[in-house]
Amino acid sequence: MRLPILYSLIFSILISSCRKDEHTTTDLNAKLTLSKDIILFDTLFTTVGSVTKTVKIINKNNDAVNISELLLAGGNSSPFSININGQNSSSSTNLKLNGQDSLNIFVKVFINPNAKNTPFLVQDSIIFHSNGNRQSIQLMAYGQNAVFINNGVINSNITWNNNLPYIINGAVTILNNAKLDIAPGTRIYFHKDAIMNVEGKLSVNGSATEPVQFSSDRTEDVYANEPGQWKGIYLKRFGTGIINNAIIKNASVGISSDSLSSTTEPKLILANSVIKNMQVAAFIGYHTELLAFNNLMYNCGNYIIYGIGGGNYNLKQNTIAGFNPSFPRKNAALTFSDYISSTSYNKLQLNLTNNIVWGSLTNELDIQKKTSLANELLIFNNLIKTTNTTYNSNNNITNVDPLFTLASKENFELSTGSPALAKGISLTSDQYYNLYLSKDLKNNTRTFPSSLGCFEKK
Repeated sequence: MRLPILYSLIFSILISSCRKDEHTTTDLNAKLTLSKDIILFDTLFTTVGSVTKTVKIINKNNDAVNISELLLAGGNSSPFSININGQNSSSSTNLKLNGQDSLNIFVKVFINPNAKNTPFLVQDSIIFHSNGNRQSIQLMAYGQNAVFINNGVINSNITWNNNLPYIINGAVTILNNAKLDIAPGTRIYFHKDAIMNVEGKLSVNGSATEPVQFSSDRTEDVYANEPGQWKGIYLKRFGTGIINNAIIKNASVGISSDSLSSTTEPKLILANSVIKNMQVAAFIGYHTELLAFNNLMYNCGNYIIYGIGGGNYNLKQNTIAGFNPSFPRKNAALTFSDYISSTSYNKLQLNLTNNIVWGSLTNELDIQKKTSLANELLIFNNLIKTTNTTYNSNNNITNVDPLFTLASKENFELSTGSPALAKGISLTSDQYYNLYLSKDLKNNTRTFPSSLGCFEKK
C-alpha cells in the first residue's frame, strides 16, 4: 500500500516543479481577466478603515503571464490600501501568474466621514501591465457620511431632511398611498443610471436660499455639467408631485410623466426650479399635466419640454433657453403634439404666458396638430424665437434677442435694454399667483407689467 502513496507523492512534486517552470507567453492577445473592474465602497467609514473587498486577476490562458508592474496609482498618499496575495504594498513588479490561476488583491479605504473638506466621491485605481497591455481597476468610495439607499421602497409618509445627503443606488420608489416630503437644503445624489420612481406623492419643499438638489454622485469639477449620469424622476400612472425650489441636473431626462392625474390634484406642479444638462430633455410628458411657473431650463440634448399625446400644459414666467454646448440639438426646445400613434391621441390644452422661449435654432416652439381634435392654445405675451407668423399676435414678441446677461456662462438674467422688460401681462388673478408667481426665481418681488421669463428686472 505504501508504494502507490510514494508514486503519488513523487508525481505531485513533479507537477509542482513543472508549474514553477511553466512557459511564460508574451503574446499581446494573452490578456488577463478581472473579477470586477470597479470596486465601490458604499458603506460608512472611520479613520480605522473600511471593510475589506477583494478583486481577482485571473489568467485564463494555458501559459503563464508576467505582470511586469502592479501599482496603486495614488501610491502611499492614497486613502486606499492594497494587499497583493498577502503582502501589504502599494506596488509590485514581475509577478508571474500561471495559466488557469488567479491573483487576489485585497482593498481597504481609510476615510473620516465627518471631514467636510473631503471630496464627496474619493477615487483611485489599481493599474497593471502585462505583455504590453495596460489594465485598471477603478476604486471609488463615498468620502462623507450619507444615507445610502439601494433599490429602496418608501411605503409610508416620511420626510427627508438636510442632516445628511442621500445616495440612491439602483432606484428609490415611492409606492402608491405613500408620500415623500423633502425639506429645504436636502441633497439627493444618484449613482450611475439610478432613478426615482413616483407611484405615490412627491413633495419637494426647497426655498430660494436652500433649494433641494437632485444630481449625480460624481461631484468632481470635471463632471459638474456632464449629462446622462443618472436616469431622472419618473411620475408613473398614479404618481403626483409638487417640486418647488429645486435644482435638477445631469440626468438623462429630468422629469418624465406618463398620464393625467387620477385625482383632483394636478399631476405635477414645477415651480422656482432649475433643470439643466439633460441628455434628452428637461421634461417628457405622455398625455399628462404640467403646471410650470418661474423655472429656468437649458442645455438639453433633444428637447427642453416634450409633450406628446395631448394633455394639459400651463406654463407661466419660465425661461426656456435652448443653448446646447454639449449637444447638436435638432428639435424645438418646446415641442407639443396631440398625437402619439394611430391608437393613442388626445386633446392638447396649452397655455403659454409671459415666457421666454429662445435658443440656437430657427424655431424653438413647435406645436404639432395631427388629429381633428379641437386643441385649445392660449399663447400671450411671450418672447419666442420662431418663423411661424401665427405667434405674432396676442402681444407676443418674435425673433428679437432677449439680451441675456451672459448665456455662455449660464447667466440668463436680462440685461438693461432687453425687449423682454415690462412686457408681461398681470397674473395677480391667477389661482397660483400667491404660491408661485408673486416672486421671481431669485425671490424678488414681481411687479406688473413684469419682465418676461423667470427673472424680474426693472
